[in-house]
Amino acid sequence: MIHNKTEAYRWAAARVRAQTVRHVDLVATLANTAAILKEYLPNFFWVGFYFFCSDHLLLGPFQGPPACVRLSLDKGVCAAAVREKRTILVDNVHDFVGHVACDARSKSEIVVPIFDRRKALKAVLDVDSETVADFDRDDEIGLQQIVQLLQDIWQPSIASLTGSQIRK
Repeated sequence: MIHNKTEAYRWAAARVRAQTVRHVDLVATLANTAAILKEYLPNFFWVGFYFFCSDHLLLGPFQGPPACVRLSLDKGVCAAAVREKRTILVDNVHDFVGHVACDARSKSEIVVPIFDRRKALKAVLDVDSETVADFDRDDEIGLQQIVQLLQDIWQPSIASLTGSQIRK
């Protein structure tokens, strides 16, 4: 049994690492990563990925209720993480100017940008909670470790194919 958040992230990271070692398909690896995070961190109301396109973010694999499919890069927490190229933690999404409400039950949010080994932005990991101020420095560190494990799954051929399919 997992007793604390740090331990939960440690176990989740071990399972994500195993997924990346057996990596065959980008979408499958990200889908399993979202499922692992949802399983080990039950306070996550919604957890998933948005693929970075040149002018928007496109919904990728996720766990939780239906989500916004396409996000502009000019508003919202995910867009802020893309623009600033850093993790954004929001205690109360209703206080975040320009927040995009995909589900009214979401109260707090953390978004971590995902870069490949060449430092190219590929996606964001987005996590929502139904509780105000549910995320802290432990979540920031834990999720940043998870996205670091995902750096090697972005193969140029897959990324190019995904990018061209996303833009259609």
